Amino acid sequence: MLAYLLNLATLMCINAVLAITLNFIMGYAGIFSIAHAIFFGVGAYGAAWFAMHASANIFVVIPVAMVVAGALSLVLALPALRVRGEYFVAASLGLQVLGVTVFSEWKSVTGGLGGMIGIPPADLFGYAVTDPVQFLLLALCCLIPVLLVTSVLLRSSFGRNLKAIRDSETAAYAFGKNVALIKTMSVVISAMLAAVAGALYAFYMGFINVESFMLDTSVLLMAMVIIGGTGTLLGPIVGTVLLMLLPGVFSYMSFLPQTEIGSIQQIAYGLAMVLLMIFRPGGIVGSGKPRAAKEKAA
Repeated sequence: MLAYLLNLATLMCINAVLAITLNFIMGYAGIFSIAHAIFFGVGAYGAAWFAMHASANIFVVIPVAMVVAGALSLVLALPALRVRGEYFVAASLGLQVLGVTVFSEWKSVTGGLGGMIGIPPADLFGYAVTDPVQFLLLALCCLIPVLLVTSVLLRSSFGRNLKAIRDSETAAYAFGKNVALIKTMSVVISAMLAAVAGALYAFYMGFINVESFMLDTSVLLMAMVIIGGTGTLLGPIVGTVLLMLLPGVFSYMSFLPQTEIGSIQQIAYGLAMVLLMIFRPGGIVGSGKPRAAKEKAA
């Protein structure tokens, strides 16, 4: 039981990092991306490759994974950010499909469908982090700085510019804001921080393959953000905890067919999102009123 709880808590920390970084662009910049799992995967594959061929030192591996994910996001985001709204969603879907294809077919780097095995444990000051409790502490030590960095950025002028673009991109243009640059920077920052979760995941699992970075993962991350509350610091964490606990809760319900737990879980996610959009559009932590209604009332 203790091993299960430690595993669940560690995966919660990793997914919370992903949800926070997705919320950074979705909740504050208004950029709805369904390709976040790709940057998660880039961080994981980049960290795994570097750890297996160079060094498993966590203070080297994580920055390398962040740089790779940031560079890739810059290359891929620039053309996609020329569009907005539903067109960007479509562009991000194309990126998701392209990324999964590359992960599956670039066998010399990613191992193809078979994945990468034999990833060494994280090296922390010359000590291999293999104990579950120690890795949980390591995951927490990565989650907290990501949360703090996000909080500082959002309280800065950059964060205010993001919110201005989210509320009205046209008005931001009118006030002389370089919208394209700000949006591009937000995507790069989000991708780099998502790579932290990817590196942690690779070290924790010791094996990665494309199955962890499919469209389902991107949709699940979006659900975590929406259910917890977009545009809030704690919302993604709350959404992560709730959605990570659901599978365990369902598995203990003996009256449910165990072979259909996955399908029931997907139905529960969808139903929760629909109900929240109707009764509490801002999510659990966010305001119960949609932003447009608050602005109209003001």
